[in-house]
Amino acid sequence: MKNTAPGTRQFAVTAFASAALALIIGSGTTSNAWADEAQAKALLKAMSDYMAGQKSISFSYDSNLEVVTKDHQKLLLASSGTVEMDRPDKFRATRFGGFANVEITFNGNSLTLFGIDDNLYSQIEMPGTIDHLIDQLRDKYHRPLPGADLLLTNVYEELMRDVIDVKDLGSGVIGGTECDHLAFRAKEIDWQIWIAQGDHAYPCKYVITSTQVNQGPQYSVQISDWNTGTNGVAKEFTFENSTHAKEVNDVKELVNIDELPEQFAIGGTK
Repeated sequence: MKNTAPGTRQFAVTAFASAALALIIGSGTTSNAWADEAQAKALLKAMSDYMAGQKSISFSYDSNLEVVTKDHQKLLLASSGTVEMDRPDKFRATRFGGFANVEITFNGNSLTLFGIDDNLYSQIEMPGTIDHLIDQLRDKYHRPLPGADLLLTNVYEELMRDVIDVKDLGSGVIGGTECDHLAFRAKEIDWQIWIAQGDHAYPCKYVITSTQVNQGPQYSVQISDWNTGTNGVAKEFTFENSTHAKEVNDVKELVNIDELPEQFAIGGTK
């Protein structure tokens, strides 16, 4: 069997470099190169209004988290999961990857974090809405939900915070669904979103690029199996301990539920 890998790789590198050059040249053309900024904002606002108007939502997702090592090597951590939510205060999410297998359940009064592989769970008193849950998990417990920005009731206001540049890149296809492709630049991040065209303007893909970190690592979420209405959502959002899991009082004891595992310590040498 012939070994064609070197030639194939060289072709790929050349093609990528050509595409990058074309993008750089195109970026230097007149303002007509990008569609109207107001139209891009209107598309994002339509998605935000559509999302906020759905009481019950369920979907599957695939997420990718890039990690840059001290040697400037990019590593990609992949996981998949599901989300079910019933506004204003019922939520369940799962995430399964190489380092984590976790279920999060919220019933408007308490939050349960369940580490499936270790068969451990922790419960936290947390009365409030899904918006409150998202804020608490991100700011207090440092365990953000996948694509959390897209689940808030004020998606547009949250996403447009600190945005300094907007581009409408036309159409793109994600998972067989034709989407409007928008790109935004904020003070510390770049982000892109692909929004399904038509009456059901849900987010199909969301990519965040850290511009303040060397090598520009990205985090992406791609959504599939989008459903609205109660058919795809659980009737109960209360944690059922069917595996006789052991309860722990401190969330920190749940060591295998993060998307970023311990051996990828930020700023560390692991």
